[in-house]
Amino acid sequence: MDLHFGDSKPTDEERAAVDALLGPPDSAWEGSDDRTDTDLRWAKGGHTARGRRDQLLPGLHALNDRVGWISEGGLDYLCRRLTVPPAEAYGVATFYSMFSLKPRPRTVVRVCTDIACAGPSADLCTSLESRLGPADTPVEGGAVWERSPCLGLCERAPAALVIRAGTDADAVAAAADAAGSAGSAGSAGSAGSAGSAGSAPPETAVERPAVAAESGAYAVVAPATPHALVEAARDPGAAAAEPAPVGAVPQAGGPGRDRLALLHRVGRVDPASLDDYRAFDGYAALRRAFTLGPAGVIREVTDSGLLGRGGAAFPTGRKWQATAAQPDHPHYLVCNADESEPGTFKDRVLMEGDPYALIEAMTIAGYATGAHRGYLYLRGEYPRARRRIEHALAAARTRGLLGPDVLGQGYAFDIEVRRGAGAYICGEETAIFNSVEGYRGEPRSKPPFPVEKGLFGKPTVVNNVETLVNVLPVLTMGAEAYAATGTGASTGPKLFCVSGSVSRPGLYELPFGATLGELLRLAGQPDPERLRAVLLGGAAGGFVRPDELDIPLTFEGTREAGTTLGSGVVLALDDSVPLPRVLLRIAEFFRDESCGQCVPCRVGTVRQEEALTRLLDRRNGEAADTAADVALLREVGAAMRDASICGLGQTAWNAVESAIDRLGAYA
Repeated sequence: MDLHFGDSKPTDEERAAVDALLGPPDSAWEGSDDRTDTDLRWAKGGHTARGRRDQLLPGLHALNDRVGWISEGGLDYLCRRLTVPPAEAYGVATFYSMFSLKPRPRTVVRVCTDIACAGPSADLCTSLESRLGPADTPVEGGAVWERSPCLGLCERAPAALVIRAGTDADAVAAAADAAGSAGSAGSAGSAGSAGSAGSAPPETAVERPAVAAESGAYAVVAPATPHALVEAARDPGAAAAEPAPVGAVPQAGGPGRDRLALLHRVGRVDPASLDDYRAFDGYAALRRAFTLGPAGVIREVTDSGLLGRGGAAFPTGRKWQATAAQPDHPHYLVCNADESEPGTFKDRVLMEGDPYALIEAMTIAGYATGAHRGYLYLRGEYPRARRRIEHALAAARTRGLLGPDVLGQGYAFDIEVRRGAGAYICGEETAIFNSVEGYRGEPRSKPPFPVEKGLFGKPTVVNNVETLVNVLPVLTMGAEAYAATGTGASTGPKLFCVSGSVSRPGLYELPFGATLGELLRLAGQPDPERLRAVLLGGAAGGFVRPDELDIPLTFEGTREAGTTLGSGVVLALDDSVPLPRVLLRIAEFFRDESCGQCVPCRVGTVRQEEALTRLLDRRNGEAADTAADVALLREVGAAMRDASICGLGQTAWNAVESAIDRLGAYA
């Protein structure tokens, strides 16, 4: 594709997709075919059009969603509408794995092959090759399947996501969702709860409406079987509905359910019902926030000891205070819902099962930090979470819980959803800013820090979903009671995404201080004799041995043990899992996801993968060669950790290093 405007024209379908987002063009300068006398006197667009650069990513989504790929004519038209140089737009479009700039069928089947799904998906991919042909090759019927990084469905491995481009994809999916809303709220053991909860077990499939062939559709198939995937590839609109979110919360049916602070509403309230949410203490925290005032809210959050749950464990109250104190305005709030760490799915469950909680928490954060606009940056691979959140946003606006006068308190706040498009690095806070603003999602150098110059160059506070949802119990319980949960340095509850070789994989909530062994027993610990290792913190985390299960699950406890809590991933591996293959898959993941901006990460992740490939191919080779590659891995890993500009490169060697040092890999 040329990197300048060419002669290619958009199709009617592509033009309609862009116009549906941006509105019809006002002049020939913005892509209209009809040139008027006015167009000859002055150029419309210009500065105004350039001011909409942040619509580039939504525009690319619009084209890709409608047609299935982005043609040169479609990209040119979008660039004219936004006055964005085609070369820059090309750089943005090629940055994201969910976009294609080459023709491909409308239906794409993405099969997760990441660490939690790697074992079972190996047979799945082999079967798909025999039934549908090789990956990335169009098959009869207008579909193509491809291997994918983690889809955030680890508790139901192996997982697959089927996307068919076309018109009204979201409307069709929302209709299907609405048809099953009662079932989605229900759960075993929820009888007697208020609202519409308790109507159907999570496994219940709902009847989906008929879907026209040209309509778009989504289907999440997990656990995936070859037959189910082949059928979903033919017609994703007719696939069985997803299990309810409560199915991912094994504690929801247990006796300790009422003690859960973050997950207690999942499965008990209809996620589509604002009334249900309010019946379960919804918006009590926001009402208290208004009585405390912004400074009082920050003081409560600070006194609670709440630390960020994204892995860095930065004090939330301090971050809020630093943003609120900035004299420059406007201030922005960004919710990082782009959880892409392999093995992580907690934010998805929260957004699907309790979407109003996140909206309430974002409103409180905006109020405390002086922001009147929030951006929710959501994983592109979470179609149901997106529908639930957008439905909840609309309902909150209708009821005066968002908008120019929230709860009649004279405070204006609203939230805009921005969809990611398949880039792990966009989980980094400054990469989100670039992505929202319409640039490649590459991290920025710090300082300046986001609290000083963040989104659109303005003071910005960034929190992830779990951190924000923790603010609700801080305000309803009070800071002192919240701080009494957990340990002195790690307060409150923590969510853990447990997957792998356990009998009850899912999302667990425990107070900080529980041990790794206690969590694994809760999740159905594998035979102790067969447990090979546990990966803590995901691909950017580290392995621990079976004899280290007494490690306390706290920020300080894992740090003292030489590992990390990370985002709360706990992946159990038994002796049937080939460790060298897992390490290679982790290295492949970082190689694919490196944005390439800095040399240590761009080159280091490739060299790391090359060395691990040689080690895997040479398992019975010369010891001297093995030692040389291990030494090379250490050298490369140290360079990435010391010289990369963001957390991706700095942590890309963590898991491999821990496997060598703690598990004796390649010894």
